[in-house]
Amino acid sequence: MRVQIIPFGVLKDCLGPAPASVELPEGASVAVLLERLRAALPSAAAAILGSIAVSVNAEYARAAHVLRDGDEVGLLPPVSGGAARPAGPSDGSCDQKNVAVALTHERIDAEKIVAEAKSGEDGAVVIFDGIVRNHTRGRRTLHLDYEAYEEMALRQMRELALKARERFALRQVTIVHRLGRIEIGETSVLIVVASAHRSAAFDACRWVIDTLKQTVPIWKKETFADGAVWTPGEPFPKEIAIESAEAAHEG
Repeated sequence: MRVQIIPFGVLKDCLGPAPASVELPEGASVAVLLERLRAALPSAAAAILGSIAVSVNAEYARAAHVLRDGDEVGLLPPVSGGAARPAGPSDGSCDQKNVAVALTHERIDAEKIVAEAKSGEDGAVVIFDGIVRNHTRGRRTLHLDYEAYEEMALRQMRELALKARERFALRQVTIVHRLGRIEIGETSVLIVVASAHRSAAFDACRWVIDTLKQTVPIWKKETFADGAVWTPGEPFPKEIAIESAEAAHEG
């Protein structure tokens, strides 16, 4: 059987930017695929596969997951830390049950999105507006580039927003993430939560951005005055990450 692998973030530098087809024996698992890839890579590059998550057909999968012919396997390094109406024909969005999520290549109009999220029922609206700063760890930043596994990212953002709405008894949750080239001072991610009570809104907004940075497949490349680098992401939660020991055992 043959599966298609799609690398993201720093893994594109190791495996190439384009999807590739890999032939595997029938009944092979994700762990078998990862071992096949490790054997073909230099040791430094192979080590990166020890801290990734894997998706199969845009859903997170464990090492023991059995692959089928034609599956699309995403190789996901730790992610960056990604009614909303994104402009542009290539943008994706979802709006249901007082939840709005979007990925957009256009500038985020924070003032408009916040105004659309408000309602007379609300006692509080809390906003996280993540903006591009001009420095990181003592290096002058020129701009950022964000990329996403878009189909999967929208699905994960929608699930995150729905969980937040239920967990914190919110009326409205809006998450908008920018993709592509972003300049200094521009918004990269906007989160708006509306609730009858301020404590729930504050807690929910913090929980949403922290969880998004760990689970939504969006990656950031920083370009400095003296070079460029993919930003190291936060480790995946244990229920998502595929540890080297687990992959070896399942393989």
